[in-house]
Amino acid sequence: MNRPTRVRGLIALAAVALSLYVALTVPVHLGLDLRGGTQIVLETRPTTAGEADGEATDRTVEVLRGRVDALGVAEPSITRSGSDRIIVELPGLQDPRKAADVLGRTAQLAFHPVRGTDDSPEQLPKRPRGKELPDESGQSLHLEPAALTGKDVEKAAARFDPQGGGWHVTVDFKGAGEKGWARLTGEAACHPAGDPGRRVAIVLDDKIISSPQVDPSVACRSGIAGGSTQITGSFDDSEAKELALLISGGALPVPVETIEQRTVGPTLGSEAITASAWAAVIGTALTALFIIGVYRLVGFLATVALLSYGLISYAALAALGATLTLPGLAGFVLAIGMAVDANVLVFERAREEYASGPRRTPRSSLNAGFRKAFSAIADSNITTLIAAGLLFFLASGPVRGFGVTLGIGVLASMVSALVITRALAEFSVAGPRLRRRPRLTGIAHTGAVRDRLSRRNPDLMRHPRRWLAVSAAALVLAASGIAARGLDFGVEFTGGRLIEYSTDTPVDPGRARTALADAGFPQAVVQTSGENRLTVRTHHLDNTQAAAVTETVANLTERADKVRDEAIGPSLGEELRRGAVVALAVALGAQLVYLAARFRWLLGTSAVAALAHDVVILVGVFAWLGKSIDGVFLAALLTVIGYSVNDSVVVFDRIRELGRGDRGLPFARVANLALLQTLPRTVNTGMGAAFILTSLAVLGGDTLTDFALALLIGLAVGTCSSMFTATPLAVELHRRTSSQPPASPQSR
Repeated sequence: MNRPTRVRGLIALAAVALSLYVALTVPVHLGLDLRGGTQIVLETRPTTAGEADGEATDRTVEVLRGRVDALGVAEPSITRSGSDRIIVELPGLQDPRKAADVLGRTAQLAFHPVRGTDDSPEQLPKRPRGKELPDESGQSLHLEPAALTGKDVEKAAARFDPQGGGWHVTVDFKGAGEKGWARLTGEAACHPAGDPGRRVAIVLDDKIISSPQVDPSVACRSGIAGGSTQITGSFDDSEAKELALLISGGALPVPVETIEQRTVGPTLGSEAITASAWAAVIGTALTALFIIGVYRLVGFLATVALLSYGLISYAALAALGATLTLPGLAGFVLAIGMAVDANVLVFERAREEYASGPRRTPRSSLNAGFRKAFSAIADSNITTLIAAGLLFFLASGPVRGFGVTLGIGVLASMVSALVITRALAEFSVAGPRLRRRPRLTGIAHTGAVRDRLSRRNPDLMRHPRRWLAVSAAALVLAASGIAARGLDFGVEFTGGRLIEYSTDTPVDPGRARTALADAGFPQAVVQTSGENRLTVRTHHLDNTQAAAVTETVANLTERADKVRDEAIGPSLGEELRRGAVVALAVALGAQLVYLAARFRWLLGTSAVAALAHDVVILVGVFAWLGKSIDGVFLAALLTVIGYSVNDSVVVFDRIRELGRGDRGLPFARVANLALLQTLPRTVNTGMGAAFILTSLAVLGGDTLTDFALALLIGLAVGTCSSMFTATPLAVELHRRTSSQPPASPQSR
């Protein structure tokens, strides 16, 4: 065993050992869509023009942290996003109305003296003018400016009086608040019993919640000592506790608005984890069997490396503290297909090297395969990393988590293929038994696809315009679907509310639509999805209106459990829709720049044109199927862009290599040879990815089904477009623009 092999073996062993240690000791943080709970995104609204957004948001985060802690939620998360947004995650909390009411209220608490019947503005010329508000009974009270505010309060607690007083809230003052309370109640005590001036108005967010009269036992100018009082009213236990929570948490320094709200039931999250796990196990098993059947020993070693890939990816997620979301879990499964691609590229190049001369051995062929496939592996994975990076920087929420997971998966797949697989393969094929029986390695034969191509030797690029005509027809069909059916944008892009229910019996959508219209929601869109699942999508609703929708649905069946609730503000929907367009434009531009730098503008332009072709067709198919265009679809679309360009990169890399070898060969002939030589890799890689994606589509649940469907369509379209759109277009562009010898790709 030579030194490089030993070094790679040690690196592989260290990577697996370290990953195993991290996986066993560091847990992965699950997103709320997997473990259940409520996520609320708040946006601050500074009240003064000179107030810095960042400072106001920081102070708001601290107040919200106190309120969340008082809610008693296990492992809450409050993070700032940008200069004016705050993301609050509340695992296990299934009542979004309670969370939104507690978090979103400004909670400006104030204690006001009330103007008495013997007080008049003429008698109080130096006092600032107060305001007039109705009390609990509707009687109008003239309030003087606040004497105390929430800043003077030390703590508040909900208490129950067993002697018939019911629930009330005790408030303890601090510092100057103790003397201020005595002064306020002492002045009120100077008014006669029954006079409004003997009352103290307790105001929360410009609403009088209690206005008790000072007890007759309190002497004028003496007031209530001890710095404590009670807020009484017609409170039940939850109202008293919520009021105490708001007072204890303090007032928000600026108003906030809920722009996004998501609630996922624990059952749905558990089902998603189970479904994705089964999809991963079955998809990986089918892929492993396929790879072993095609590549024999090295295929088995690649399967071992795939298991190592899974371990490394999981450990990387845990070590980085990344949140694993539902789309992220799908990205984790999808990256298995990316890892297969790198192995297939190497094995196919090794087969070509073995067939090139009688002196070749499996070991030397394998080494040459790794060396010659590295360029294509690097280029194809970098293009996928570009897509993952764009998801991270331009997307948000679960889609951003998908980008993180996909990026980690791509890097782990390169380690798996270029280090672990190579170390295992070099060690295995060096044995004397395999030298005597080279066909057992899987390298010493060309394979069924290559054998058939070598016998027939078809000229696929003889009529490139015919392929382009077929691509143009597919584009027209897809575009007609978009024009005729329109795009069904999800609430993420339009704003509104989506609530999904699990019912004990099937509910007829027409009946549900009629019931909701009678309840005051005539524009509600009702759909069934899966077994006993009902989805209601409407314009923007507050939590009270959403509760009315739930009550209406519950009346249609014996049991209706809310498993998902998403609310997106109209401004955020427009922002996300604009961001999606920007992400697509930047993705295409980034691919063009990278491919032009690696190859030349002619090939880069052809590849990006094929990518745009894939995007239009995928969107058109979803339009014809009536599928929703949402954030998960955006993740799939950008993944298709990265995955589709992989095929083009592999073909163009071979065009560049063949062009250097024989510069006098016509470009169309070079392109045809490149297609034929890379076709076995294209078929085998596509089959490996198809097993994974089919498992996701069949077993992954409603959300992952659409995600996997988009990727399956993208896989088929992208594979065809790399061969029959990008390559023919490059041939046609070369015929029209180049007067130089055809095959002269730009050298690195």
